[in-house]
Amino acid sequence: MKPIEITDANFEQEVIQSDLPVLIDFWAVWCGPCRMIAPIVEEIAGEYDGKVKVGKLDVDNNPNTAVKYGIRSIPSLLIFKGGEVVDNIIGAVPKEQITEKLAAQMS
Repeated sequence: MKPIEITDANFEQEVIQSDLPVLIDFWAVWCGPCRMIAPIVEEIAGEYDGKVKVGKLDVDNNPNTAVKYGIRSIPSLLIFKGGEVVDNIIGAVPKEQITEKLAAQMS
């Protein structure tokens, strides 16, 4: 299972209205740390399929959503639950740090 592409256009439907917790990776093509964390985000998308929705939002192509959520440095991972941001992770971090924060939102 690959992360879904999140855009300014589908953000409301895919994230805000989601019944599942949502992990969004705010990234850009030119961002080195974003490329480092991308395989981890893909692994999580597969491992948490059906439990957590995982998406990627390209901040260059979707500036409105990035501005709305105050994304100033990338990669930034936001965890949404019930349409609200419940946690965030900034920078390329170990997989365990992401999965611990996700686990807390699934209980």
